[in-house]
Amino acid sequence: MAARSPAVGAEFRSAAALRHWLDAHDRIFVLTGAGISTASGIPDYRGPDGLWKRNAPITYQSFVRDPAMRARYWMRSFVGWPLVAKARPNRAHAALVDLESQGRLSALVTQNVDGLHARAGQKAVIDLHGRIDQVVCMGCGALSLRADLQDRLAAAHPVWQHLGATTAPDGDADVEPGGIHPPIVAPECLQCNGLLKPDVVFFGENVPRERVAAAQEALRMSDAMLVIGSSLMVYSGFRFARMAHEAGMPIALLTRGITRADDLATLKLDADCVSVLAGAVDGDLIAD
Repeated sequence: MAARSPAVGAEFRSAAALRHWLDAHDRIFVLTGAGISTASGIPDYRGPDGLWKRNAPITYQSFVRDPAMRARYWMRSFVGWPLVAKARPNRAHAALVDLESQGRLSALVTQNVDGLHARAGQKAVIDLHGRIDQVVCMGCGALSLRADLQDRLAAAHPVWQHLGATTAPDGDADVEPGGIHPPIVAPECLQCNGLLKPDVVFFGENVPRERVAAAQEALRMSDAMLVIGSSLMVYSGFRFARMAHEAGMPIALLTRGITRADDLATLKLDADCVSVLAGAVDGDLIAD
């Protein structure tokens, strides 16, 4: 019998601990963050220490008030969007679909905007921060597909096809110095010429009240909370951990590095969320 490596052994123990925790609860409120999608090729924002890996993303205020910042955002988005468009759900997304099919989830709330939970087949998802695959007009409210806007941007700025850049989280990119060729023209709504914005909640923007209310109601109907792949450094996610703790609910954290809720958790697993969650739910991590 071959011996397991220390890393595999640690993952097996974490999966066993999570499976025991899951089996103890019937209605689990799940909150996911960027860490669940990194195995699908989408970069995350923070390192294990909870600090930014790059400059903070554009704020809502800058996007709305500064035409140059808005135009530069769309240029970066043009480069970064294909990575999100081709991303596919991984085993962690599939494991959560299995839990939903078993009737174990009270809700799945995600801070991610990549849409991978829906693509995996999750039937009920609260996209707390919206969806990057949609674009909304800030004037008339019309929704359109981000893929269609990509074609418009390519036609208007053919030189962007050759921009040197490094991909960043949520369909963004860091364009290399010297790669910016003015004039940059931000796209406008085809119906009213209004400002177009990805249908996501930017930093500095409020999460729509109806999404928060739906998540809070689901949490009230739960008996435990599981956080996957999130440091909870952003308050929009951390508030649910705080509410769960105040209600006396057990909280399990499955993510790499520190989180804002470490002192609230009853189970903290500093481990790979894909292999551990798949192992806990589906038995994909098998002992030798």
